[in-house]
Amino acid sequence: MATRSRSGIVKPNKKYSLAVTLANSDLEPRTVTQALKDERWRNSMSDEFNAQVENHTWDLIPPPPASVNIIGCKWIFRTKFNSDGSINRFKSRLVAKGYTQQQGLDYSETFSPVIKSTTIRLVLGIAVNRDWPIRQLDVNNAFLQGTLTEDVYMSQPPGYVDKDRPDYVCHLKKALYGLKQAPRAWYLELKTYLISVGFVNSVADTSLFILKRGSSFVYMLIYVDDILVTGNDNNLLQATLNALANRFSVKDHEELSYFLGIEAKRVPAGLHLTQRRYILDLLARHNMLTAKPVATPMASSPKLTANTGTKLTDATEYRRVVGSLQYLAFTRPDISYAVNRLSQFMHSPTTDHWQAAKRVLRYLAGTPTHGIFLSRNNSQSLHAFSDSDWAGDTDDYVSTNAYVVYLGNHPISWSSKKQKGVARSSTEAEYRAVANASAELSWIRNLLTELGIQLPAKPVIYCDNVGATYLCANPVFHSRMKHIALAYHFIREQIQSGELRVAHISTKDQLADALTKPLPRAIFQFLTSKIGVSKAPPS
Repeated sequence: MATRSRSGIVKPNKKYSLAVTLANSDLEPRTVTQALKDERWRNSMSDEFNAQVENHTWDLIPPPPASVNIIGCKWIFRTKFNSDGSINRFKSRLVAKGYTQQQGLDYSETFSPVIKSTTIRLVLGIAVNRDWPIRQLDVNNAFLQGTLTEDVYMSQPPGYVDKDRPDYVCHLKKALYGLKQAPRAWYLELKTYLISVGFVNSVADTSLFILKRGSSFVYMLIYVDDILVTGNDNNLLQATLNALANRFSVKDHEELSYFLGIEAKRVPAGLHLTQRRYILDLLARHNMLTAKPVATPMASSPKLTANTGTKLTDATEYRRVVGSLQYLAFTRPDISYAVNRLSQFMHSPTTDHWQAAKRVLRYLAGTPTHGIFLSRNNSQSLHAFSDSDWAGDTDDYVSTNAYVVYLGNHPISWSSKKQKGVARSSTEAEYRAVANASAELSWIRNLLTELGIQLPAKPVIYCDNVGATYLCANPVFHSRMKHIALAYHFIREQIQSGELRVAHISTKDQLADALTKPLPRAIFQFLTSKIGVSKAPPS
């Protein structure tokens, strides 16, 4: 295929100049030798090494027996940028080669939870609605503060080998980046401290910690070494931050602005969350900065199938793009269906699938500043839109179900996912979709209860299928529904107990429709604007 890129035709666009700057990889050395020749990186490496020594991360010991597994280590160099594209700092990190670890010998448990995206949106929405301060902080060398319970041996860091004892090895006392158990060790260390000072670990989300003092609340959200803190009492909030800084080495806390690659712009009307920089970086990596924008992320016809097109000889780039798009789901519900569909072909993508992936990039090229807006003066009503595309996949005839959950006007949770089996009717497909949405609502209700938030009315799920709406409340159509797994019928108990309500809604008002199938331009733009996808305010 002849393209402008292959023909050497370039059409510069000033609005992408930031991404072009960020794409410059010459700022980062590839080897230790290169880094040591640059004073900036040499100082960065020294800071990292000194932090390891001060923290007593390891003891240098004589070489252990040959039967002991000695893992290697390496240096990773990254240039950290601010949200405006300026250089923040040059970061060097010593990383253990954890892929050489042996299970049962130098590690056992590795699981470490991180905060759920729904929890972040929910807590931020509550904080913005009630005009609470939102602080972000970063822990210095977080993994170094986790204590190891296993005996782990590592070779000395390149460039910092002890000249008097070059054959000695490092017996690790504290966790190190790259170790399989490092995230878990750090999480347990932080959790132990927080509980000791009065925090309660949430049951709904184990990376959420809640401190209550009378009528005062402090919420702490943990994503590895990035932490968000908010609350309704400034004095208690400040005391909590000071205590945390005394226990761990943390950077000075600041107002929320850039967290996990998400840009947060607070204005008098609320908080806008976007991933503009992440999108521009993604476009730059795949040479799509000057691509012609399109109005929708996926064409409404023809439908993608598993066998259309020619199989790609190398699927690496396709898988890399789709993996990157999955992280964009944090602020972009409008691409949920497209990403879900593209993910189904990861095992054997074709040229048609690759063109569809590039179309999503072209859509993002025209909407890099779009995201979700969390407004002030928001109501506390909880409701959801549930929809299903019956037998929408022509390969296996499995339906796609979707839901969008709102707290007032804030979209806080959404999903587009194929069902686990073939539905025999549209009523069954929609019934399954409502059951999945009700499970999400049930979890969110539990989370709100832990946060001390009382709902003014029972949650509502809006469904555009009359049969499914009736079936949720009464066992009608029994002859056609008796084969459905009992797991889906729990929704009736919630309705009969008064915890939930399922209401019928017109198909033209069904917002979740944009997450179940590709739509024409006018319908897609109308629904996504109703969902809550909007353009960020100018800087």
